[in-house]
Amino acid sequence: MNILFLTNKAPYPPKDGGSIATFGLMNAIAQQDHNVTVLAMNTAKHHITPFEIPEDVKAKMAMHLVEVPAHISVQGLLKNLFFSKLPYNAERFISRRYKKKLAQLLQHLDFDVIQLEGLYLIPYVPIIRKYSKALIAYRSHNLEYEIWERSAEKASFIKKPYLKILSKRLKSFEINSINQYDLLVSITERDRLKTIELGNTKDSITIPSGVESKVVDLSKEVKNELAFIGALDWYPNQEGLLWFVENCWNKILEKRPDTKLFIAGRNAPDWFVEKLKLPNLVYLGEVEDAYQFMHDYQVLIAPLLSGSGMRVKLIEGMAQAKPMVTTKIGCEGIPVDNEKQLYVADHPDDFADYCLLLLGSSEKCKTIGENAFEFVNANYNNKSLSKKLIERFVQLSK
Repeated sequence: MNILFLTNKAPYPPKDGGSIATFGLMNAIAQQDHNVTVLAMNTAKHHITPFEIPEDVKAKMAMHLVEVPAHISVQGLLKNLFFSKLPYNAERFISRRYKKKLAQLLQHLDFDVIQLEGLYLIPYVPIIRKYSKALIAYRSHNLEYEIWERSAEKASFIKKPYLKILSKRLKSFEINSINQYDLLVSITERDRLKTIELGNTKDSITIPSGVESKVVDLSKEVKNELAFIGALDWYPNQEGLLWFVENCWNKILEKRPDTKLFIAGRNAPDWFVEKLKLPNLVYLGEVEDAYQFMHDYQVLIAPLLSGSGMRVKLIEGMAQAKPMVTTKIGCEGIPVDNEKQLYVADHPDDFADYCLLLLGSSEKCKTIGENAFEFVNANYNNKSLSKKLIERFVQLSK
């Protein structure tokens, strides 16, 4: 099949949850000898040059980069707030240059399937319908309005009014986007069912973000170390980490004073880095190899209080047989059992106790890690997931 992927950021390098989910699926499909073309917005935040894309990636897929800055600014935010009905998040990705390049591709190449990677590509459906008869698949990475709706609930009185407006606009935008595609591809079954509740009548399938199967070392001894990795310019990660260091960290140090917490992530603002200057806390910034970082530490944490969709770093950690402690929202959409594949706690005392339990038991870490590894390999293998999606494409294309 000839498949075109539309993305609102460069999928390579796969450094955050969205790009990991997108590139992993593209790569798995390309490895099955399908023709993969990518039209990516090259934003200021995730900017790359063609020279940064490895030759082996270029050999598998044709990647076109279109300069779409998508800047976030106070001026742009205020202009959007008072003179637009669109959510600012979506408006930033509406680009004449991207529309033009998309039209050119569709006029010169025939595609069987065009997959939109995320909500902010929906405005380009009319261009696709005009120039192509391809099946349009919409891959819903999360329910965008939920992220900001949940953030608004916990925000300060200064931020709360704007976040409420943003979440309402996003919900309206999301509902109006429903059924413009031919196939809904949700990353979690929960989100698929929620989208049906919101009005989806099109065919739908759940294809979670997957991982590559790798051999892992299950024999490492537990040290007094916890670790976190995630994009630190993403509000839910900031919020969750601050909750952990303000409510859980001292409880852990009281019982195990030698414990260290290692934090890795890109684009942390200065004010946030200042908040992390605490005893035994080591802030590393962006690390070169996220996989190696997770490999180096035994116990990982994912304290999330808001967000939506699927937390890819959770799956990646479990794929490395790492015992993890998270929250209900952190593992939302992932059908795990608490105290079997990982530990789930929303109260600070419980979260701290689970961390202490793992730090004090190599055997417990090994058991949980083995269960996590088996669970991910059975349910989140990129090769099998991509085959399942291609089968659905074929069925609907007949």
